[in-house]
Amino acid sequence: MRILDTRVYRGPNLYHYRPMIRMEIDLEELEDYPSDRLPGFTDKLLELMPQLWDHHCSYGEHGGFVKRLREGTWMGHIIEHIAIELTCLAGVNVNRGKTRSTPTTGRYYVCYEHKEESVGLRAGELAVDVCRWLLAQTDLKLPSAMSGDDVTRFSYQDQLDALIRLAKDKALGPSTAGLVAAAEARDIPYIRLNEASLVQFGQGKYQKRIEATVTSQTSHIAVEIASDKELTIQLLRDAGLPVPRNILVHTEEEALDAADRIGYPVVTKPYDGNHGRGVMLNLRTPAEVREGFKIANEESSAILVEKFVTGRDYRILVVNGEVVAVAERVPGHIVGDGVHNVRELVDIVNSDPRRGIGHEKVLTKLEVDEQALWCLQKLGYTLDTIPPDGEIVYLRLTGNLSTGGTAVDRTDVIDYENIQMAQRAIAIIGLDIGGVDFICPDISRPYTDVGGAIVEINAGPGFRMHLAPSEGYPRDVAGKVIDMLFPKGTPSRVPVAAITATNGKTTTTRMVAHIMKMAGRVVGMTTTDGIYIDGDRILKGDMTGPWSARVVMRDARVDTAVLETARGGIAREGLGFDRCDVGAVLNVASDHLGLRGINTLEELADMKQVVIEAVHRDGWAVLNADNEYCVAMDRYVDGYTCWFSLNPDNPLVREHVRKGGRAAVLEKGVNGEMLTLYDDGRHIPLLWSHLIPATYEGHARFNSANALAAAAIAYCMNATVEQIRSGLVSFAMTFSNTPGRMNVFDEYPFRVIMDYCHNAPAMTELAEFVRSVNIEGRRTVVIGAPGDRRDVDIHDFARLAARTFDTFIIREDWDRRGRSEREVADFIKQVLIAEGCPEQTITVITDEFDAIRHALDHGHRDDLIVVLADDVTGSWKLITKYRRPDVYRRWLEEQGITVSADQPVGWREALS
Repeated sequence: MRILDTRVYRGPNLYHYRPMIRMEIDLEELEDYPSDRLPGFTDKLLELMPQLWDHHCSYGEHGGFVKRLREGTWMGHIIEHIAIELTCLAGVNVNRGKTRSTPTTGRYYVCYEHKEESVGLRAGELAVDVCRWLLAQTDLKLPSAMSGDDVTRFSYQDQLDALIRLAKDKALGPSTAGLVAAAEARDIPYIRLNEASLVQFGQGKYQKRIEATVTSQTSHIAVEIASDKELTIQLLRDAGLPVPRNILVHTEEEALDAADRIGYPVVTKPYDGNHGRGVMLNLRTPAEVREGFKIANEESSAILVEKFVTGRDYRILVVNGEVVAVAERVPGHIVGDGVHNVRELVDIVNSDPRRGIGHEKVLTKLEVDEQALWCLQKLGYTLDTIPPDGEIVYLRLTGNLSTGGTAVDRTDVIDYENIQMAQRAIAIIGLDIGGVDFICPDISRPYTDVGGAIVEINAGPGFRMHLAPSEGYPRDVAGKVIDMLFPKGTPSRVPVAAITATNGKTTTTRMVAHIMKMAGRVVGMTTTDGIYIDGDRILKGDMTGPWSARVVMRDARVDTAVLETARGGIAREGLGFDRCDVGAVLNVASDHLGLRGINTLEELADMKQVVIEAVHRDGWAVLNADNEYCVAMDRYVDGYTCWFSLNPDNPLVREHVRKGGRAAVLEKGVNGEMLTLYDDGRHIPLLWSHLIPATYEGHARFNSANALAAAAIAYCMNATVEQIRSGLVSFAMTFSNTPGRMNVFDEYPFRVIMDYCHNAPAMTELAEFVRSVNIEGRRTVVIGAPGDRRDVDIHDFARLAARTFDTFIIREDWDRRGRSEREVADFIKQVLIAEGCPEQTITVITDEFDAIRHALDHGHRDDLIVVLADDVTGSWKLITKYRRPDVYRRWLEEQGITVSADQPVGWREALS
């Protein structure tokens, strides 16, 4: 049994709308051994992991998966459930999974949900190891069983503990996790920007960021003030708020002098410390002040000596000017039982499952450190002392949760005067979120009556004590923060249009982006040649995958996303967004078959259907009513459907429109063909197709279809009819607008068209266009095909070209994709000859630029030369430099190409 491949899906995918991991596993001989043929395996598995009894599986009931085990199920399915349970045991709650067979016997796709991919990946590997280990304990001597020393070395508990540690290392802290959960509850998307606590909420221009509990709205100046304890106290004192007297010192002698001036008892603490580190309280003698200075000096060179305030330690949390929670903080302590010593009582307290290391859980484990020993020494205790039953022994001077303290919720009892005091204090410092550390005898009584003092203001205060207090009610403080960042009615998402197809998706994407830009939107667009923000290309290359979509979502300028969404990205990683407002599938036709496990058109349609399934309930699916695979997707639409069709008599569209549905149709009229919208019973004539430059006076019907789809998508994104009209009329098929898509160069005695056509369906449409235009000369094509396509697909592509063009120059792609040199070129030549093309009309020049030069050099007046380009940028440069010999010669010399003085016939004609 082997793991052949592992794939991480980070967004909606072929298997689920949640992020998933897919392992391709070869069961090898285990294909013949379902679980009922593995004596003792099921019992040993359940003994090891009794939690599997809780898996319902297909039976939908407790013990359902165990029933499947008893009846007999295959190892891939078992690994799926083990991986899910291991992830849960690591503290990451997941519950989705499925196992699917592949075309190869014995190979399966094992899919299961993940929330932290490194944890999910390790859980899958460990699941396989667990099965191999258990197989070794059966009487069967199977090759897939773990063998030799690996069996004795393997420890399930050690491996599980390592997985748990990994999950803890990768997990968000309690405060950040609480904010993320509050955002999810409000349907606000988030992106984790690093492995720490930096998180983006919302998309594009609506985004906000947090780092723990510091937000993108938090004032930097306010954070600086709060970090300066002396300045903080001064500002609060100047505002008339209760604060203790303090003096900043740098030496031990200065500390002793400050304590005398302030008056004992005093506190020593680092000037710029946090989390209670280095703080010593209730120091009553010079010796204790010396010790306190020494401890604080380990954290900072500047020390505050402060008047000790008697009372209870409270944290008052203020969010957006409102007191949202109050907690009484109790220093870390143990309670004697008359039996166990101090060391043992610490271990008992730390065994509480709510306690962890640092901020990983709602409480922090107690540490026996210098401060703990100091506290014990004050009582005359050591670690071996057995405290009397019921005695509380404090091991900390402060109530910080980060040093093992606990919290009691006091939100409902705080006095109104104390509320006002806390609100004023945070406003003076200037924080949007702040914690007020307040010492007083009783928070339920006014501080003006019972006394008390503010000892510290905290920027980025921890939420643990409020989200999960040791006693009292949890408070939704995270929700208050999210409501501050995104007040009710404030958008958090930008409108997203995702467009996929076999052909036409790039042109349609660019049309939609152009329309939305004309409508005044700042568009983030992903295409096969780059990522564009407001019309400027920020990244070059094929950017149609999920990573590119996330780049757009992270850009703070974007208010509309138009995303070309290719099959490859969906297959590799899923979608780069959790949902879309408009999802469009323009067509499904033969291309890319045999790649990434997609072997049939039905499977290709399933892959593209992921875009449709990501449309939210109030969104729109734009589907091609003339394509049977698109029509079949309608049943999976959760929102609304808008059809588009080149056939005004399409019965599906006619019935849809009759019922008041939305559609875009190309209708015949006296003056040509009219792009027409239907919506809620309204008939909306939009534009004559021959007035759209991209249709080349209506000859390029494939661009009429693209324009229809673009109009439908833009309309579903709330563009007005006039905005759609002006967008389509002003959209030209120039290289800058649509590189490699029907780019025409007309400045010679012959016409040159460059296109990225590379499959049979696209060639069908291109052939229709070529036949429809009036060409008095020859029709020449520079043709090649991607090497990773099936022979049958290349054959169909070449066969259609043979029936369309007069002369052929066969090139090869720069990347042959696994084919040998000339293999594709020779295959295309064989097809052309078999189709009846005279051999003298066929020239093989494998280098793309050499092939284009040959075509241009032999071009005659009134010819049509169609260049099917691989390197569209380089090819277009070559084509456009042809018009001036001096510029052309210089460009060739820059490429290291020597040019003879004799110019070919075509060149002389261009100059005539």
